[in-house]
Amino acid sequence: MAPSAAAFGTDPVTLADLLRVANSPGFDRWQEQVRRTGGCSDPIRLQGGTVTRDAKTGQVLYSYSTDSEPGGTLRLACGNRRASRCPSCAWTYAGDTFHLIRAGLTGDPRKGTPVTVRTHPKVFATLTAPSFGPVHNRPASGRCACGTRHPEDSPALGTAVDPERYDYAGAVLWNNHAGALWQRFTIYLRREIAARAGLSQAALADQAKVSFGKVAEFQRRGAIHFHAIVRIDGPEGPETVPPAWASTGLLEDAIQAAAARVALPVPASGDHPARELRWGTQVDVRPVGGDDGQELNEEAVASYVAKYATKAAETTGTLDRRIGELSELDKHPELPDHTRRMIRACRDLDEHYPDRKLWAWAHMLGFRGHFSTKSRRYSTTLGALRQVRADYRARQERHERGLPDPDDTEGSTLTLAHWTYAGHGHTPGESWLAATIHRELQTNRETAREALADLDDLEVAA
Repeated sequence: MAPSAAAFGTDPVTLADLLRVANSPGFDRWQEQVRRTGGCSDPIRLQGGTVTRDAKTGQVLYSYSTDSEPGGTLRLACGNRRASRCPSCAWTYAGDTFHLIRAGLTGDPRKGTPVTVRTHPKVFATLTAPSFGPVHNRPASGRCACGTRHPEDSPALGTAVDPERYDYAGAVLWNNHAGALWQRFTIYLRREIAARAGLSQAALADQAKVSFGKVAEFQRRGAIHFHAIVRIDGPEGPETVPPAWASTGLLEDAIQAAAARVALPVPASGDHPARELRWGTQVDVRPVGGDDGQELNEEAVASYVAKYATKAAETTGTLDRRIGELSELDKHPELPDHTRRMIRACRDLDEHYPDRKLWAWAHMLGFRGHFSTKSRRYSTTLGALRQVRADYRARQERHERGLPDPDDTEGSTLTLAHWTYAGHGHTPGESWLAATIHRELQTNRETAREALADLDDLEVAA
């Protein structure tokens, strides 16, 4: 008897397409392609081919064409960082972000950061938005301002207690200018550090460099806040020793003072008054330690930052794509009223502040900055990490095809390639299979990682 849709946990249409794909010629090759993308949810499909020749003789050493591939296309991972769009590529992005952040905390010579940075003064700082009106929450007293004790999973959490009096315009304008607020904060931070060290800003640059790596996170109320690792290095960056006056205490004081000083004016427009945007009063700064007894250790911080590097505004229930017309909201009755009002505020303000592109970023509740950024000298780059992975795969393929190393002048090769875009995405059945492959790959990698960690623990104990 044929399996039912319920047995696969999917609908009849998807099941029918799944069976079609599984019984198609070349299914094994299709699976191999999807595994190479990590089970990508929305792969890019290409048509074309490559020819590799001996650079001296012109002899064809290897040729490839998508004509022999399933569907006549080659599938490549989409590379989207958002977990809501592609869990597979987001998982890879999170892994890269973890290694980038950890390298700046513990050092990693393989990634160009010396291990000595572990001793440099560094803190984990959180800068939040100010209040735009009371929202439903779970305070220490247990009772919200509305008089209710909300459970942890209450959909009311983060929404306005009184929507008619909540400053939705201020909230979306603050999100929209959050990147500029961060830029001003970094300027004031260097000034505050210099003042505490008894130096001018020019003299500070001769003695120390300030580096950071940060990630943006949406609170339930729809306001952006930033988590950042801030580190003081020597004058030439992480390779040099910080000056004697540099300490985590000085850094903490400077961050608090800099956050309090930042003010960004927004001019009046129409019936919208002039505003002065500032950080919220809740600025949390904690030292990052390397000892096992430290509550906030390097691994925990790197994991936390990597987790939010793949998220957007999902916690608010908003859409994860740009909104064409305001009428599109009617197609999404699941949108919370609080989120819907913030989106409408973006639309209302767009004509008053056309240079801010508020409607274009309404799906992000006005925020238009990067979710993950770092200063140049903090550690390695995501591009460098991707290149290492690409080079490794290229070496594997050359070995499998019997091709010489391109660095070997005696066996130099010339590769000619021609590719055209042929679409993207999966059919319903392919999507189900790709998701299954992704979960399998992720489980296997996590199991291997845990086994390696257990082995390291045994070696330490021995």
